Amino acid sequence: MEFSYLLIAIIFLPGLLFAALGLSWLLGATPHERLVAQLTKACYALCTLGMAWLGVRMIVTGQTVVRASLGDWFTVEQYHFPLAFVLDRVAFPLVALTVILVGTVAAFSQSYLHRDEGYLRFFLLLNLFGFGALLLFTAATVDLIIGGWELVGLTSVLLIGFFQFREEPVYNALRVFLAYRVCDIGLLTGAALLHLYHVPSAFAEWHTHEFSPAVATIIGLLLLLAAMGKAAQVPFSGWLPRAMEGPTPSSAIFYGALSIHAGAYLLLRAEPLLAASRVATAAVIAIGLLTALHGTLTGRVSADAKTALAYAALTQVGLIFVEIGFGFTRLALFHICSHAVARTLQFLRAPSMLHDHHRLHAAAGGHLGTTGAYYEQLLPAGFRAWLYRLALERGQHDTALERFIVAPVLWLAHRFHQLESYLSNYDTPRASKRRLAKRAGVLASNRDTGALQMEAADV
Repeated sequence: MEFSYLLIAIIFLPGLLFAALGLSWLLGATPHERLVAQLTKACYALCTLGMAWLGVRMIVTGQTVVRASLGDWFTVEQYHFPLAFVLDRVAFPLVALTVILVGTVAAFSQSYLHRDEGYLRFFLLLNLFGFGALLLFTAATVDLIIGGWELVGLTSVLLIGFFQFREEPVYNALRVFLAYRVCDIGLLTGAALLHLYHVPSAFAEWHTHEFSPAVATIIGLLLLLAAMGKAAQVPFSGWLPRAMEGPTPSSAIFYGALSIHAGAYLLLRAEPLLAASRVATAAVIAIGLLTALHGTLTGRVSADAKTALAYAALTQVGLIFVEIGFGFTRLALFHICSHAVARTLQFLRAPSMLHDHHRLHAAAGGHLGTTGAYYEQLLPAGFRAWLYRLALERGQHDTALERFIVAPVLWLAHRFHQLESYLSNYDTPRASKRRLAKRAGVLASNRDTGALQMEAADV
């Protein structure tokens, strides 16, 4: 029981801090920068200590799973929405990473955003993201994971548009938001179909449930669509470089550590379902391989450090998808954790890394070796030039989506608008004639009245 209370405290502590800071801001009492940073660091320090104590106690007692419940949110006939949380071998590493890395980013941001106009706004969103990530990684059901999923996406978009007085960050944030919303349809529809086909919503029950191949394929592909959007997999990779408009600390925690791995975590939870469908498994592997290849090529021609790191992260997440598709779940989980730590460090010290590279380049006399040059020479010159153009144009993913998805949808919407206008104005000519006739009658009556008044005046 004490484990359950401790788990709930770890999950909700960042959310309570967000609510307290937000309420003070709404009441006009803007807290000082130092107070905001100290409270945030203390929050995640307590969460880290709680996770350490929880881990030690689980090892000592031999307990492998910790469950907690806050009852049902609501109940409708036979359906109930349980607020249930679970900490098992899949969730524990990611929850520990969340509290440690968010706390590290908070400490880094205290100096990085000093005296910035959006200082409080950044820490509010950082704490809301921490709560959303903890909710996502500990959700015991598909229904509850949607809440954390949406909070992570919302804070991601708001931090991309953090520098709101410039046009480009706001525009790119909207593009990312649209990509998220399109792919989130997969998670929402998949959750609805689970109830329609009487599949348990709890992940723990999927290991004993017998999925039919058709149901597993449909729901598996829908969950894969959601994971592709959050992890920027091909062909939804175009939003990733746009997300670099946000501050470097948010880029580190979102697209280096946690948010970009949320899609892989969803597939890890759905592993029993994917195992029942060869089609869904093959799709996961194929998309992962394509994304890894795309990230490798595009990252090599990226002109700025953050974009290059983003595509490097994309490559690793693609490989994680491949590992999940082949059933190497423990390897994928280890890959997620190690990659999150390494990529966060690289993002946070990107300016220093550039400085170190320039010093190394100067010390080597301007002759640093190019990685991968030997393998490039194995390809024909014409094919290398084509690959270079493809990578420079980032695979033309945005262009393809706009031409084959956005344009048809807009055309269809325009046609529906025309049909609606035609149906709503069907009687317009007749109504216009009646109004004209009525107006002509009123004018004739006015003329007759005027003539009678003039005759009376003459008499």
